[in-house]
Amino acid sequence: MKWFPILFFTAAAIAAGPKQASLERRIDGMIRSSAVAERSFWGVEVVEVSTGRRLVELNQRRLFTPASNTKLFTSALVLSELGPAYRFETTVASERAPDAAGRLMGDLRLVGGGAPLPAIDDLADQVVARGVRRIEGDIVGDDTAYVWEPYPDGWDQDDTVWDFGAPVSALAVNDNVIALDVRAAGNRAVVTVSAALDYYALDNRVRVGAHLENKVHLERLMGSRQLRLWGTLNSEPAGETRFLVAVDDPALYAAYALAEALVARGVTIAGRPVARHRHPNERAAAQEAVVLARRSSPALVELLGIMDKVSQNLYAEMFLREVAREREGDGTRAAGIEMMRRFLAGAGIKADEYSLNDGSGLSGSNLVTPEAVVKLLRFMYNSKQRETWMSLLPVGGKDGTLATRFAGQPAGHRVHAKTGTLTHASALSGYVQSASRGTLAFSILTNNYGTPAADVRALIDRIALALAE
Repeated sequence: MKWFPILFFTAAAIAAGPKQASLERRIDGMIRSSAVAERSFWGVEVVEVSTGRRLVELNQRRLFTPASNTKLFTSALVLSELGPAYRFETTVASERAPDAAGRLMGDLRLVGGGAPLPAIDDLADQVVARGVRRIEGDIVGDDTAYVWEPYPDGWDQDDTVWDFGAPVSALAVNDNVIALDVRAAGNRAVVTVSAALDYYALDNRVRVGAHLENKVHLERLMGSRQLRLWGTLNSEPAGETRFLVAVDDPALYAAYALAEALVARGVTIAGRPVARHRHPNERAAAQEAVVLARRSSPALVELLGIMDKVSQNLYAEMFLREVAREREGDGTRAAGIEMMRRFLAGAGIKADEYSLNDGSGLSGSNLVTPEAVVKLLRFMYNSKQRETWMSLLPVGGKDGTLATRFAGQPAGHRVHAKTGTLTHASALSGYVQSASRGTLAFSILTNNYGTPAADVRALIDRIALALAE
C-alpha cells in the first residue's frame, strides 16, 4: 500500500490547524496499525460540508469498487430528476371490454410500469369488479416499458440465482423472488414454496436422518426452470433452511401470479400465462383501448427509502431505467447511465472519477473515487432535496443495514451513511454529525482484502466513530 498521499496531506493538515492534523494522524494510525488493512487497499476522504475543507485524505483520487455505494449515485439522480412524489403505475388492459356474459375476447395484458409493488390481488379484484368471468385468450405479462436486458454487465452468473441478483424488468412481483423452506418431517424433506405457482419444477434429493448435518444445497442451471435440492437435514430435532430464489422471467412469473389470482376469484381462463418482452430494436407495445385495472405505487421517496435502507438491488436497477424512460423515452440501462453521466457532470464530478455499469452496485466492474463520492454527498446536501435525501440513508445503530452496527456506541447514531458489500469490497459513505467539527461528508472504500468482512467493517466503524468526536 502506498501512503504518500496521506503523508503529504498530513503536512498540509498540520499547517491548517492542530484539530485537523490530530484527526488525520489518528485515522492514519488506525489503518497503519491494523492487521486488517495490511494486505488491503483503502481510500478515505472527509470534508466539512459547510466549507468544503478537506480533513482527511487517503488515496482519495484512486478508483475503487464501491459495491452498494453505487446506490448513492442512483438515488441522487432519480430523486433529482423525478422528485419525491413521483409514482409508478401498473395496469391490466384488453382490446375490448367484457361482453354481457362476462366473456373477454382476446388476451388480458398485465402492463408493468416500473412499480416494484404491483399488488396482484388488488388488480385481480378490479378485473372481477369490471364483470370479467371468462378470458378467451392468454394472460400476458408485459414488461416492454423497459428493454429486456435482465442482467447488467459485470453481474456474476451465481448472483442471478439469488434474491439479490433478481433479473431487471418493468414488472416485479414479490421483488421477483420465491422463498423455499426446506424442513425435515419424519424421514423425508418437505419443501414449501412461498407462492403456490406452478413456475419452478423441484428436484428434491435431500436426505433426512438422525444426527445428520443441516446442510442443504440449491442449484438452478442457466436457462432452466428446474431447482435441484440436495444435501442433508437432521431429523432430531427437525432441521430446516430457507432459500430466496430469483425468478428467471419476471414478466412470465407476474402472468402466472395474476392468472392464479383470477382463477381463485372464479374466472375461467382459456389460454395460458405468457411473457411479452421488448428487444433493443423494438418499441414499447401500444396500450389497448380498455383499462380494466390500475394501481399506483407508493411515492418514490418511500421506495427510495426501502432501496437505500436495506440496499435493494432490484429497485435501483428499475429506477435507473425509469428515469431514462420518463425523461428520454428510452427505458434502457445505457440511457440511464448516460443520464447519470450528465447529472454527475452538473454536480462537478469528472468522467475520469467514476465508471458505472449498473444502478445497484452488484456489478464488480463499477469504479468510483472517494473524492467523487464526497462531491456527490456535498452536492446533495446543498440541494433543495437535502431533507428528503438525508432521510433515505441508514442511521447507525438504528435502522437499515446499519441497525446492528455501532452497538453500544451512542455516537453511532450520528452516522447517516450507505453501506456497500461485495466479495473483497466494503464501503461506508455518508455524513457524520461531529461533536467538534459540525457536519462532515465522508467516504471510506476498501478493496482487495482477504480477511473476514466483519473485521473490515469493524475498522470502518472505528473510523466513523472517530469522525463523530
